[in-house]
Amino acid sequence: MKRILAFGASSSKNSINKTFAHYAASRFKNAELNLLDLNDFEMPIYSIDREEENGFPAEAINFKEHIKAADVIVISFAEHNGAYTAAFKNIFDWVSRIEKDVWGNKPMLLLGTSPGARGASTVLNLALEKFKRMNTNIIASFSLPSFKTNFSKENGIIDSSLNSLFNEQFQVIQHTLENE
Repeated sequence: MKRILAFGASSSKNSINKTFAHYAASRFKNAELNLLDLNDFEMPIYSIDREEENGFPAEAINFKEHIKAADVIVISFAEHNGAYTAAFKNIFDWVSRIEKDVWGNKPMLLLGTSPGARGASTVLNLALEKFKRMNTNIIASFSLPSFKTNFSKENGIIDSSLNSLFNEQFQVIQHTLENE
């Protein structure tokens, strides 16, 4: 059974990105889902001084262990001022110091959504460009605009053209997973 690691890159308790990541991850067949909440990995803001004085926080080591145990990683990005949330960036900074290969060269499905019409596309493109340089495995991506209009917990992606685009990207990862 394949292991899917999924999380919304947000610390909001009611994160639409956490909802979207869970939706995407739950679509994998015959898979074990590990849905993380970034609030469980809160730690001091990264600095080289803290690293040298105290080493790595247990939360950073734990997060890296979740990555290592996964066969596929699904992340849905929230956008704060056109970039990663502070919560995600801090975890990313700490984990990148534990091991340069942050994502273990795992297949990734990068998502983004927001209440607005751009669907967190700026941060999604930022992540896609960065992670492609860090990970040579398959990386698929999809941005869902206007989350509250285009998504329901009962039916998933409501808009048929957006659903088709999502399914194309999802199938890329599903196919990769089935052939590993």
